[in-house]
Amino acid sequence: MSLTQLTATSRVTVFPLETLTLAYTTQSSDERGLGDIGLVAVVDVLSEGEELWRLARNLGGRNNDADQARWILTQAHRARMVAAYTDLPGTAWTAYIRRRTDLDALFANHDVLLTGRMSLPTPPSPSTPRSGSPRKP
Repeated sequence: MSLTQLTATSRVTVFPLETLTLAYTTQSSDERGLGDIGLVAVVDVLSEGEELWRLARNLGGRNNDADQARWILTQAHRARMVAAYTDLPGTAWTAYIRRRTDLDALFANHDVLLTGRMSLPTPPSPSTPRSGSPRKP
C-alpha cells in the first residue's frame, strides 16, 4: 500500500499512549478552517501507524473501523484537552498517511480520521508539559 504524504504547519499535540509516541493535529477540508479532519500519527520512522489501530482493537475493545477510529480520536482529543502533554503551536510537520476513515457522523468535531506516521522537526518528549500548564506542588 502506498503512503500519501502531507506537509503543513499547524498546532501539534504530542502524547504517549502505551509504548507509542503520537502526534495529533487537525486539517480543514475547505476554506472555513473548521478542523474537520483529525490526523493522529505515530512519531517513529519505523512505523506506518498500524500499531495505533491494534491498540484501538485491543485496549479499546472495538471491532469495526468506525468504532476504532472514534476510540483513536477520543485518545487524541483527551490528550489535547488535559493540557498535560507537549503542545507545539505553529509546527511544520510531514505526515505519511496510511489510512483514511470517513465517519458516519461528526465525532469530536471530526468527520474524517487520517492515521500513519509523522515527522516533526525535533521529536519532542511526550511527557514534557506544555507551557502554561499548572505546576505540581
